[in-house]
Amino acid sequence: MTETTHTSPTDDRTVTRETALAAVNRYLDAIANATTPEQISDLYVENATVEDPVGSAPQRGKDAIAAFFAPLTQAKRETELLTFRHSGSSAAFHFVVRTHTPDGVVVIEPIDVMTFTADGLIVSVEAYWSPEDMRIG
Repeated sequence: MTETTHTSPTDDRTVTRETALAAVNRYLDAIANATTPEQISDLYVENATVEDPVGSAPQRGKDAIAAFFAPLTQAKRETELLTFRHSGSSAAFHFVVRTHTPDGVVVIEPIDVMTFTADGLIVSVEAYWSPEDMRIG
């Protein structure tokens, strides 16, 4: 009988729960309060990727990420973290974004999966949602 050894991720791939949660909270705060897109893109490493939603063309690099978030910074918004899970260098979290528009408040509850550096910068984001998940609240 062969014995199998299970190991946890190596230290260089592990981000503490506290670091991951702090990074998610900084991200949600920036989504809610940033007045420039760079205040959001500064949370990412230089060559980060954002696939929002999953299946769309990924945004690559801080400049593309800033351009992606630019329209968001023009509206009043609110965020709320609903659920957070952490493992290794990644976290998955469910949250609410309320964006105030002339047509009403657009509400969406995506589930994002992020990977981080040891110091809490975002390396990648996969956002799980579709247009059918949006509602006017």
